[in-house]
Amino acid sequence: MTQLPSLNTTDIIGARDVAAKIPSLLRKLPNILRGLRHVYDTRHGRHTGLGWAFERAVRLNPNGLALQYRDESYTYEQFNAWANQIAHLYLSAGLAKGDVVALAIENRPELLANVIACAKTGCIAALINTAQTGKVLTHSINLVAPKMLIVGEEMREVIERVRDDLDLKSQWYWVADQDQPENNKLPKGFSDLKSEIANLPAFNPPTSTQVYFEDPMFYMYTSGTTGLPKAVIFNHGRWMRTYGSFGHIMNLGKDDVLYCTLPLYHGTAMVVCWSCVLAGAGTFAIRRKFSRTEFWSDCRRYQATAFGYVGELCRYLMDSPPSEQDRQHRVTKMIGNGLRPNVWVPFKQRFGIKDVLEIYGSSEGNVGFTNLFNFDNTLGYCPLPYAIVKYDQETGQPIRDDKGYCIPVQKGEVGLLLGEITKRSPFEGYTDPEKNRQVIMENVLKQGDRYFNTGDLIRHLGFKHGQFVDRTGDTFRWKGENVSTTEVENIISMHPQISEAVVYGVEIPGTNGRAGMAAVTLYEGIEPELHTWPNAFRESLPGYAVPLFIRLQQQIEATGTFKYQKVTLKKQAFNPAETDEPLYVLLPGTDCYVPVDETVYQNICNGTYRF
Repeated sequence: MTQLPSLNTTDIIGARDVAAKIPSLLRKLPNILRGLRHVYDTRHGRHTGLGWAFERAVRLNPNGLALQYRDESYTYEQFNAWANQIAHLYLSAGLAKGDVVALAIENRPELLANVIACAKTGCIAALINTAQTGKVLTHSINLVAPKMLIVGEEMREVIERVRDDLDLKSQWYWVADQDQPENNKLPKGFSDLKSEIANLPAFNPPTSTQVYFEDPMFYMYTSGTTGLPKAVIFNHGRWMRTYGSFGHIMNLGKDDVLYCTLPLYHGTAMVVCWSCVLAGAGTFAIRRKFSRTEFWSDCRRYQATAFGYVGELCRYLMDSPPSEQDRQHRVTKMIGNGLRPNVWVPFKQRFGIKDVLEIYGSSEGNVGFTNLFNFDNTLGYCPLPYAIVKYDQETGQPIRDDKGYCIPVQKGEVGLLLGEITKRSPFEGYTDPEKNRQVIMENVLKQGDRYFNTGDLIRHLGFKHGQFVDRTGDTFRWKGENVSTTEVENIISMHPQISEAVVYGVEIPGTNGRAGMAAVTLYEGIEPELHTWPNAFRESLPGYAVPLFIRLQQQIEATGTFKYQKVTLKKQAFNPAETDEPLYVLLPGTDCYVPVDETVYQNICNGTYRF
């Protein structure tokens, strides 16, 4: 039995550490209490959620900037009027509370306006991952049975490719792309959203006051370990808890601007970053996609005082050559997740950041951490009931004692994070009840208790603080995205040259997360045409899910129940000294897998290539 070892760490938190942070916490306390009061006041029988929060920000700062994008800017009153017109379109089209509107739009104002319209009508916004294509995209849309589909021009082509496979055949709306005006011609079978709302009312719809704590707000998609994406139910009450906690802990005001390049179909951007802005009626500045070379110039352009991050974003910025402009900006705060300890302090020092509000949570989970005390190298503090228990990496199961109960780790040790399911921390789960059953554990620390299995390995730092270590099981993170190994296995196994595939994550020194690697067997007599594989994989997989490494095998090792044996594969990774089997890599900026010899391997490990 292989158990995770205890690790020595300088990040253990003691009583003196906490005491030293009390003065700064007391300064934040009035705003934190105000946020918690908003949650409490709207919880029982009063309307609530994103629509309520946005209309509150309109009242607080009607002429202040709500949103900036490229050269566009909208005051709160302007943006509210636009969202109201879209909401009236939904209502005139027969949509009602609980109906689903699927939104396939990249980061731009049209997406946020539709999200607010959904919140005001009680409709559920299905936030389509704009990197999805083919069968994965078809599954994601059909899974939630939308009554309306709104497609940005940038997504029109991939949507039209799967049109015949979609269950929804009417109520298709198109949104022009002002970034590419040459493509803005209304496609056949779509209605033009802008034209349809032009003469509709701009006042708040009456449904704005009929949305409550438990009403569903979003469907967000998470990679499942059993194949295709799962739709996670995210309700208005959960949004309010984020708004009332993270939003007010961040302590932004009307003069603050939060810059966000993270995809808005993810909770970090859509829920966490935006709620921080709305809590103080400040400005949300968004960009279509992250650009390392333009990040800080955008911060200066928008006069940003804060930004949203994932760990990979920060690593890219650290990889940029040092510049005298590194501190020529107003940014002092950042909020997000996945910042690694080896980047944390150097990043703050180089770019002049004072507050890192690292958070931990998941779209489907019931437990969250917040770096309330602004300690370095920690997920922060969790007020909810949870357990970190010993975990066997070989079996992929928690270790239980003679009585059948899980064993809590000691301070400094790493274990599996479990969130206790209580009235205070309910598990809202997925649309599929069977998937819910798969992630709920019973009789964990005592008879009758129930916990949500996060699938994450966490180091116990003391004083209810934790430090993220890694993902377990068949999901890994790369480029800030969760990648389902089963999903990738299913898709690349459809390649005409590939008989079987097993996919897993491997670490590349100097990067965050794990890169995808596939061990594959070929059909008998086939000579692999590896130069064609990357483009073939990209037709059905988002770029971040395309395996960077390939291992050709004669036979894939499996258990008696046909589960792939990945432990040895992960250990050997892409090191040619560990195996005689052919290894290949898709190097950055290339379209062909090339052999991994000792020279290429050392160059990868030494950071010669920028993955």
